[in-house]
Formats: sequence, C-alpha cells, structure tokens
Amino acid sequence: MSIRHGLLALLSGEPRYGYQLRVEFEASTGATWPLNIGQVYTTLSRLERDGLVAPGGADDQGRTLYAITEAGREELATWFATPVGQTDRPRDELVIKIAMAVAAADVDVAGVILAQRMATMRTLQELTRAKRGAADGAAQRLVLDSMIFKAEAEQRWLDHCEAVLKERKA
Repeated sequence: MSIRHGLLALLSGEPRYGYQLRVEFEASTGATWPLNIGQVYTTLSRLERDGLVAPGGADDQGRTLYAITEAGREELATWFATPVGQTDRPRDELVIKIAMAVAAADVDVAGVILAQRMATMRTLQELTRAKRGAADGAAQRLVLDSMIFKAEAEQRWLDHCEAVLKERKA
C-alpha cells in the first residue's frame, strides 16, 4: 500500500488535517507502518499538486483541513479495484539470503535457516500478543492477521528449505 492511497482512503470519509491523518493511518495499520509527520505533509503536497486533494479550510484551531477531490475519488476507486500482483512486491531478502547461502562456499545453511526460524517464532509471538491486546478495530485486526499468516507461511517455507537441503545431500 502506498501512503498516497492510504491518505486518500482516510480523506474519503471527511476532511482531515495532517496530524489527524497520521494518527488514523497508524491506527488503521495497527501501528505496523509508522509515519512521520513530514511524510504526511509531503504526500499531501503531492496529492494537492496532482489535483487529488484540495485544502478545505481550517478547523477551529486553525489547522488546514484537506479534502479529497473527485479526481482523488477516481484514483482511489481505481486503486481499490486493481489487484496487487506478485511483481508489485519488493524483492524478498530472505529468499535471496537462503539462495546465496546455498550457492556460497563455507556457509552453514542450516544455521542460517535456524536463526531465521527463531526470529520468525519471536515475531509470531509478538504479533499474537499484539492481536490479543489490540482494540476492537477491524482494520487493525486484519493487518495483524495478515502479518501472522505471512510469518506462518515463512515458517512453512523454511520447513521446505530444510527438506530440499536434506534431499540434496541424500
């Protein structure tokens, strides 16, 4: 997800000011994607430049409110309607690390896999605790569930790596 589309989604409900967008973005993503306020205002400037948001006055404390434009609603609708493809995701550093460990000389591949397995288990435990302590927000729960599922899938992939390496030695 891009920050750009996340902010547009939040603005689709009602006009908001920058700090409010930052807080709501982090709450919606379960604080798994922290934003600094500079990112928010830089993104708002670009959205305004592109005609996707417009300053919509100020609140009672003088903070500039931003509102989504019709072009912004169209951009957001297109983003929601477009599936995310595998090529849209960045390279997976773990896959590259394991592949290079197998290809390199004098690397304890089993040790690399074990270290990753232990780190992933710690992450799973932390995510599970975070899910138990999370507020009742559906957005936050879905983000945490997704992260848990990805960590579980990583564990299964590490099992597969070990099986392939054992098969290779046999």
